[in-house]
Amino acid sequence: MMNILVCDDDKDIVDAIEIYLAPEGYHIIKAYDGIEAIEAIRNNDIHLLILDVMMPRMDGLRATLKIREQSNIPIIILSAKTEDTDKIFGLNVGADDYVTKPFNSLELVARVKSQLRRYTKLGTIAQEDDSNIYRTGGLVINDDTKTVMLDGEVVEKFTPMQYNILLFLTKNKGRVFSIEQIYENIWKENAINADNTVAVHIRHIREKIEINPREPRYLKVVWGVGYKMEDLPPA
Repeated sequence: MMNILVCDDDKDIVDAIEIYLAPEGYHIIKAYDGIEAIEAIRNNDIHLLILDVMMPRMDGLRATLKIREQSNIPIIILSAKTEDTDKIFGLNVGADDYVTKPFNSLELVARVKSQLRRYTKLGTIAQEDDSNIYRTGGLVINDDTKTVMLDGEVVEKFTPMQYNILLFLTKNKGRVFSIEQIYENIWKENAINADNTVAVHIRHIREKIEINPREPRYLKVVWGVGYKMEDLPPA
């Protein structure tokens, strides 16, 4: 059974989310502010976090920053704010997805399942097979062990979304993909207002694999078209 941490200062919302998710076989752990969420992650094996933004003591965005220092579990930000800037800020601090209040219960359940599928796949270790190793320059991705190496050093702390985007582009190195194509391949849903979401994740990937993210060697933008992973000779 997977453990889902639900954190919101509105206890009725926490209870409602439990009602939606418990029948799907998930065990719900409850918290009511960011500090309680951090403690719950330290003391429990949490597989996914649903986190409100506006809370007392420590808000959801500051809690996300703290959690990302110790964990790569999927985080779904839950907030009444609908402005694009708020969504971008949530993704910037490490969230994987964003659901606005009032939310559709079926959509929330679907997003939870989607994030957990990616997280489970990311954590699965299979027997090493060269056919699942992808290279460009000094960047090597082993999709069996879900590890990323750059110039012989392991690159850590990829979120599931970041890893899946990096793997997708590296598998198809040299090919240019539009933002819509990237979104639909990774999120498995229609790309509606996907520009900022994809751009934020691309920026975080560059910060991890590029010496100078402003002048990327690997993950490049093709202006007016999209992004591509450069096809480089072995380092």
